Amino acid sequence: MLDAIIYTILATIKIGIVIGILLLVIAYLIWVERKVMAHMQVRLGPMRVGWHGLLQPIADGLKLIFKEDIIPTHASKVAYVLAPVIATVPALMTFAVIPFGDKISILGYSIDMVITDVNIGILYILAITSVGVYGVLMAGWSSNSKYSLLGGLRSAAQMISYELSLGLALVGVLMITQSLSLVDIVNAQSKCWFVVLQPLAFIVYAISAVAEVNRCPFDLPEAETELVAGFHTEYSSMKFALFFMAEYANIITVSAIAVTFFFGGWRGPFLPPVVWFIIKLALCIFFFIWLRSTYPRFRYDQLMKFGWKVLLPVALANILITGLVMVLL
Repeated sequence: MLDAIIYTILATIKIGIVIGILLLVIAYLIWVERKVMAHMQVRLGPMRVGWHGLLQPIADGLKLIFKEDIIPTHASKVAYVLAPVIATVPALMTFAVIPFGDKISILGYSIDMVITDVNIGILYILAITSVGVYGVLMAGWSSNSKYSLLGGLRSAAQMISYELSLGLALVGVLMITQSLSLVDIVNAQSKCWFVVLQPLAFIVYAISAVAEVNRCPFDLPEAETELVAGFHTEYSSMKFALFFMAEYANIITVSAIAVTFFFGGWRGPFLPPVVWFIIKLALCIFFFIWLRSTYPRFRYDQLMKFGWKVLLPVALANILITGLVMVLL
């Protein structure tokens, strides 16, 4: 009984720490993106609020909190209010099963550096992240705006299409490890990272992940030059901020999955395991910023054709090759 109570307390503390750090990282990830893009484009980026603009996320947050919250007259109010919540909460829930370090011992208790290690971890992540698209669809439909509706429809088609390739890209790793637990997947890379054994799967996953989180060059759901910001056109104040948080939380999620599945998770020499996880995660997030600074947006027909006619066959071919190699060896 006492052990169960202690376990519950430790789990609650871990949830609080992870969510707190995650929200802080999301706020400053926006600042990092603006600064990195600025330097890539020979600009300075945020400089006014604080040293080198370090207080800019706080200023933006305060502005959004006190900004007038406008709801369109003919909007479907219940769906309109729920949409940003449905988009944001699943993005935060995925971190419940992502391991970010090895076990540590405190006061004689062995503590896993993961909120909970379930034996179907990746299925949980794929299921939870799939819910986020409902928030985008609800936002587009409930706003009673043609721009928002087009953005929502685009997003649904894109996310469903690329989610299929993303899931199939992970199957090769699951076949090798024979486990759906993310902790087991990290432990299986003690000798060799899966990016070496599954390079084709990693390429498919990386491209699909960029499209799944609606980032350039796959940012068609928003497409400011065409849709006036897409599905969240009619949103303001903190509701708009929640959509922004969801996007960056999803970037961290897909980066954490890439680190766990292909780059050995928290494993590495000399440095503490958590530090290795943070370094690898930061490099993956930098990849998203780099892409946004470099490539123009796809046309929508190119986007869909690439997803169904290129990525999906390649993902299926990778599964077939992996199965053949495992049978022959």
